[in-house]
Amino acid sequence: MAKKVVIIGGGFAGLACARTLANDANFEVTLLDKQNHHLFQPLLYQLASATLSASDIARSLRGILSSAQNVSVFLDHAYDIDPEKQVVQGKERQYDYDYLLVASGTRTSWFGNKEWEKHTIGLKNLNDAYRIRQRVLSSLEKAEIINDPVEQQRLMTVAIVGAGPTGVELAGAFEDLVQHALTSDFRCIDPLNLRTIIIQSGDRILKGFSEEQSELSKKHLEEIGVEIMLNDRVIDVEEGKLTLKSGGSIEAGTIIWAAGVQASRVTNCLDVEKDRSGRLIVNPDLSLPAHQNVFVAGDVAHCEDQKGVHVPGLAPAALQMGTHVAKVLLEEVRLESTRFADQKISLRPQFRYWDKGIMAIVGREYAVVDGGKFKLNGRIGWLAWLFIHILFLVGFRNKLSVLLQWTFAYIQRKPGSRVFALRDNNWEKEIL
Repeated sequence: MAKKVVIIGGGFAGLACARTLANDANFEVTLLDKQNHHLFQPLLYQLASATLSASDIARSLRGILSSAQNVSVFLDHAYDIDPEKQVVQGKERQYDYDYLLVASGTRTSWFGNKEWEKHTIGLKNLNDAYRIRQRVLSSLEKAEIINDPVEQQRLMTVAIVGAGPTGVELAGAFEDLVQHALTSDFRCIDPLNLRTIIIQSGDRILKGFSEEQSELSKKHLEEIGVEIMLNDRVIDVEEGKLTLKSGGSIEAGTIIWAAGVQASRVTNCLDVEKDRSGRLIVNPDLSLPAHQNVFVAGDVAHCEDQKGVHVPGLAPAALQMGTHVAKVLLEEVRLESTRFADQKISLRPQFRYWDKGIMAIVGREYAVVDGGKFKLNGRIGWLAWLFIHILFLVGFRNKLSVLLQWTFAYIQRKPGSRVFALRDNNWEKEIL
């Protein structure tokens, strides 16, 4: 009888596992996700900054897995897991399993200040990206029509809390947007007056990179007009205003929260050890210590690989983890028909992470790549960034579409996704 495999999450880890088990008669795979699409999150900031559209970075999960006859996709929200009964409870129905993979991803963390959520925008999904784009573009439109210079400056201020890759890439993208795309589009305001501010509690940006790459990135951002505030942190958030520990404050039409993440809520129902961000601490084979038929992969997994290296929450790591889990399952089914059937769990291989380095784009034609001893920056780093991100996009159509969009934006210096619809008279917009 085919083994029932339930996968929670259609991100990089969950999709990699499902595709590796595709059309294997030994498995009946169920993929659950509360969204109907796989999202290429590394390019989400380009949707927020009007460079790309949703169809360029998202693809239907059913479309990706349409040829996998043993894989069923359900649009459902998994909110409870019972490891003893081997059941996942979804909003719509219940799912039994022999093996479970939890790859549900992370959500924005406000570090215990939940009330700040209504005044800020994170960047974890398509809706967040649409909201950021809507807020920035509609703020420019409102600044164009009013005559109050103080309010104009507030509207034309974008404050980004957090200087990791998300914050840095957004800041560079917004400066590129106003310097290259919007300079001739307005008559009453000068888009070059847009202020993009990064607030970082630590002493440098891009903390995961080497100090050299971090300093080069900071210098480039400042050269293109981004204001960077280090060694300061936000202690309060109100509508349109940030209060800082240093005693100052920033009034901004757009406040973006890129300061932290925490594990998705479904992990709370698993009574296992977690780290400070709620990630589940797993065995070397990515299973849970008390439930060895439950695996965890992607951003919700806290693990060290075969070499004792802490595995980062990156797309390449998630892909490798999802593939590893699938290979473990394939091997266990094979061992069941051999004399090693009783030893199959002890024979599981440890996960080994192939570190391909990290990279971040820091504005037009400038990126940093940090692969240990291998480091790139500037235009060469930017070209490497372009190649790697095209390579990892799911589906030929997505690759071709993004390549054409980037080529058009590079030549014309104007992104093609600056469209939104007026919902009411209070400047609340919805991006098309």
